[in-house]
Amino acid sequence: MTVTGIILSILVFVQAPLADQAKEKAAVDASKAWLKLVNEGKYAESWNEAAQYFKNAVSREQWKASLEAVRTPLGNVLSRKLKSLQYTKTLPGAPDGEYVVIQYETSFKNKQNAIETITPMLDKDGKWRVSGYYIK
Repeated sequence: MTVTGIILSILVFVQAPLADQAKEKAAVDASKAWLKLVNEGKYAESWNEAAQYFKNAVSREQWKASLEAVRTPLGNVLSRKLKSLQYTKTLPGAPDGEYVVIQYETSFKNKQNAIETITPMLDKDGKWRVSGYYIK
């Protein structure tokens, strides 16, 4: 391998994690904006802002009813702290694409310790949008 080849290999090795970090940051920003809607009880609006994949899987009415049944009883968010995030191109049961699986340690008024898992994906228009949300 030539010196130029070695330098190019090193640059690719260093730039790949930086690219993933930029994607992770964009996904976290998208998750925070989306969670703000959920926190405010704007469930239908959160559906509007979700990824197309999400919208194809669940209707607005189903989503709103699900959150009213599961999220509303938890009460207001008292704290939310980023626990973990992982960039991936594959998820079980989902089409290949670009995803960031984000977990938050969250405390609600009526549930002290919860883990929120939110999965933004890179939508076809190049914007990160939420494709999944779970509370445990």
